[in-house]
Amino acid sequence: MSNQEKYLEELLVEEEVANNNEIVLFNDDVNTFDHVIDTLVDACDHTPLQAEQCAFLVHYKGKCTVKTGDYKDLEPRCSKLLQAGLSAEIV
Repeated sequence: MSNQEKYLEELLVEEEVANNNEIVLFNDDVNTFDHVIDTLVDACDHTPLQAEQCAFLVHYKGKCTVKTGDYKDLEPRCSKLLQAGLSAEIV
């Protein structure tokens, strides 16, 4: 294995470890689709179409990963979701 291959392999491992957190949004019987979509656009920087797709997944599957990344980036986003009355957690 050459030094370049070894370096690229180490870099890929570091990238995987850095983005191993995700925000999971859970279904509820309280919030409207419009509220969920608007909140995902605001809190997670989703496009309206992406937010709508996540809302449908949450509705039909019970939960959906709505954002992945570094914990420090996800924490304020998850807080926004919770403050808006949605049910979410970082895993």
